Amino acid sequence: MSDASTIRPRPTGKAALWLLVVAALALVIGANAHLVYVALTSQPACVAHLRPGDAAPPGAFSAARSACTPARAGNAEEPGK
Repeated sequence: MSDASTIRPRPTGKAALWLLVVAALALVIGANAHLVYVALTSQPACVAHLRPGDAAPPGAFSAARSACTPARAGNAEEPGK
């Protein structure tokens, strides 16, 4: 028979808790890293929106400053100039 003083109980409760904490932290860190990566590498396409100064119906919003402003009709410049 084995000696009772050499048998150690398995620390399943504490080990499982620490494993769960480490997994949750890894998930949060990974998700945040992915959000930072996507924010730095993506460039949203230009979409149609109301321009400041245009007549807008009540409740409509416009961009404060557009990243892609096409030339308005009549103000287009010729390429190469």
